[in-house]
Amino acid sequence: MKWIEVQVKTTTEAVETVTNILYEAGACGLVIEDPKDISHFQTDNEKWDYIDPSLLESEFEGAIIKGYFEESEDLIDIIELIKDNIEMIPSYQLDKGLGEVTTSKIEEQDWAATWRKYYKPKKIGEKIVIKPSWEEYEKKEEEIIIEMDPGMAFGTGTHETTMMCVRQLEKHIHQFDTVFDIGTGTGVLAIASAKLGAVNTIAIDLDQDAVSVAKQNVVKNGVSNTVQVKYGNLLDIIDGKANVIVANIVADIIKILSEDIKRFLEDDGVFISSGIILDKVDDVRKSLEENGLKVIDEISLGEWACLVSKIGKIDE
Repeated sequence: MKWIEVQVKTTTEAVETVTNILYEAGACGLVIEDPKDISHFQTDNEKWDYIDPSLLESEFEGAIIKGYFEESEDLIDIIELIKDNIEMIPSYQLDKGLGEVTTSKIEEQDWAATWRKYYKPKKIGEKIVIKPSWEEYEKKEEEIIIEMDPGMAFGTGTHETTMMCVRQLEKHIHQFDTVFDIGTGTGVLAIASAKLGAVNTIAIDLDQDAVSVAKQNVVKNGVSNTVQVKYGNLLDIIDGKANVIVANIVADIIKILSEDIKRFLEDDGVFISSGIILDKVDDVRKSLEENGLKVIDEISLGEWACLVSKIGKIDE
């Protein structure tokens, strides 16, 4: 079988949107190359398993995303659809950057084996360790292990935005809490919530592939008695209130979410929001405050930020 590589040149800010466009068009796998991430890796104190040396020499300052498609009769139409959707990115108040879409033919490879060799166990919080299901790992005292198999869904659980959410969940989840995980992806934050003591976690995603993979990961981690994974849009299918609401999405969706958070959050609860590019932090903070939430904590990692807010006014 022959494969076509579809390459999109964009910005760090638009990475998640472009990956969603490629997956929805039928990509069988993705590679994301972002020099800003590499710069952060070089100055970070943590040990990274692998960095492709060619990324350090890239002349393109933005992010490059490569999607892999099986060669087919309708591929030309698919590529045109991708181009049209890339052109629509500015309408979401995101900078698409160059937005250039190019294609090239490549030889067949075992894509799963290629990326799996670079996905290793990683401690992403004070306690929580992400472990690929096929890797061996010796658990240390007090560590909480989450086994992950990303499948076709976005996210391995080791991205900066996920790491920040996990670290905030470790701070704010208490025994017997209820947690809503909005945009769950592979389910890592929902699973982490359950393993940290939440007795009722509802994980929502609008991507059917993500819902399927998250359900498998929930079972794999033995938390299916306390975690429900549902297909739906944001808070539309939620009833009741939570002690913790976590959303690792993008800044503009968080701004939309902020309009309804108070209706679903307990009076003393917290809203953990990430996926916020640094340039958008002030916009998100303003939106939260306009909707009756005050930011009580802010952390950043690489090019991303995470805000924790609760019901109340800024001067309280």
